[in-house]
Amino acid sequence: LETHLLNFSSICSTPIIDRLASEGVMLMQHLAAASMCTPSRAAFLTGWYPIRSGMGSPYNLNCALMWLGGSGGLPTNETTFAELLQHCGYHMGLIGKWHLGLSCASRNDHCYHPLNHVFHYFYGILLSDCQGSGKPELHRWLRIKLWISTALTGLVLLLLLIPKLACWFLVPWKVIFFSTLLAFLFFSFWYSSYGFSQRWNCILMRNHEIIQQPMKEEKVASLLLKEALAFIERYKREPFLLFFSFLHVHTPLISKEKFVGHSKYGRYGDNVEEMDWMVGKILDALDRIPGTQLGSWNGVYKGGKGMGGWEGGISVPGIFRWPMVLEAGRVISESTSLMNIYPTLSYIGGGIFPQDRVTDGQNIMPLLEGRASHSHHEFLFHYCGVYLHTVRWHQKDCATVWKVHYVTPKFYPEGTGACYGSGICSCSGDVMYHDPPLLFDISRDPSEVIPLNPDNEPLFDSVIKKMEAAIKEHHGTLTPAPQQFSVFSMIWKPWLQPCCGTFPFCGCDKEDDILPTAP
Repeated sequence: LETHLLNFSSICSTPIIDRLASEGVMLMQHLAAASMCTPSRAAFLTGWYPIRSGMGSPYNLNCALMWLGGSGGLPTNETTFAELLQHCGYHMGLIGKWHLGLSCASRNDHCYHPLNHVFHYFYGILLSDCQGSGKPELHRWLRIKLWISTALTGLVLLLLLIPKLACWFLVPWKVIFFSTLLAFLFFSFWYSSYGFSQRWNCILMRNHEIIQQPMKEEKVASLLLKEALAFIERYKREPFLLFFSFLHVHTPLISKEKFVGHSKYGRYGDNVEEMDWMVGKILDALDRIPGTQLGSWNGVYKGGKGMGGWEGGISVPGIFRWPMVLEAGRVISESTSLMNIYPTLSYIGGGIFPQDRVTDGQNIMPLLEGRASHSHHEFLFHYCGVYLHTVRWHQKDCATVWKVHYVTPKFYPEGTGACYGSGICSCSGDVMYHDPPLLFDISRDPSEVIPLNPDNEPLFDSVIKKMEAAIKEHHGTLTPAPQQFSVFSMIWKPWLQPCCGTFPFCGCDKEDDILPTAP
């Protein structure tokens, strides 16, 4: 395997692709379903042999789609992976080469277009037979036969004209005229296909709109890369699938000017190394995406902001620094809370702790100083709005941290880790209620991916009963409070709007008024 990679690297410099190989799983017997573009792509998109979708040719001549003016293509009743993922809420983009047909019955019906196969965005070319920089690679013998046929047709016309002009025998002018017309139409028909293939087939398209015809081949790689990076940036906070279909390494092997002569192996090597560079740019863009969650990356934790009691939305960094008082480098694994700040500062500052209310926070100074080994927070309750979703129990004198979910948000699309449709998950209504509740041991399973049950956890029933007793006790301490999120509280009131200037013409810039003067 190492020898194989070294041999490839000695041919062309591909550090990015080499890194992909070293960081991933290499399939040494990975096969395409066909050795030609169109049927191979059909199989790639549909997951079955091209013969099943009519994309296998019975003719040696038509091995792949050759003309945008043809009426063949991937049938619209075929289910591509794009259609499957659409139902999961993904944004699908296809950037690059399609080569699976365009129209069925009229110029603009675009029945085979990528957007008709459930891609949401398309930018690229519809065929690869853009041969402005070289001779067409396919149908070579057919073109030779057509040229010979054209020459023979011209010879027949000459043979008709000679006896007419020499007055040997009478040849009607109508025969000569219609023969000439047929010869002209024959030549025009086939030459317009092959002779102008670049103009007819080399079309750059955005969705259904043609934006270049003929396409500027020397710039298309940069344009495709730019579109790919823009697509990633546009959907980086939502589920997306980008099918980047390279034009490399395919004849006519057009490369950007800075890659021309870049390799030791001619145009092919230049094209390979340009592709490697493009792969690197796309990977860089993907690496900058902050995970699959909305907001920042939550590491091993599930969920995030506005997603009930999942760890990704409630587990936050906590650092207390007090030189000469608190030991540097100390690590505490006990359950603590932001609610602890209030009573802890009250203790440190000598404040008088109020006795007329229930305080959920605890003074954790003894824990911070090492005078206590356990937190007073045996139970912590996690609310979504006014709804109790989750309870955490850190057993005394034990490292086990149990966590039970009675309600969890419905992530959309299903199988993802967020509510991508609304941005913030529902606290009630469109949620999942669990009876029995979901139980996790987050001291062993911080990602909350392995729900426990009576079959795999003998303490399941006793833990649930302990949680329910804690909830009952907690609910007994609650008293009604004015709702600050009522409809009336939330509507905008002009008389409460802060304004610099005369309302409603608010606006000012006072920064210059407070700039310090130079000495």
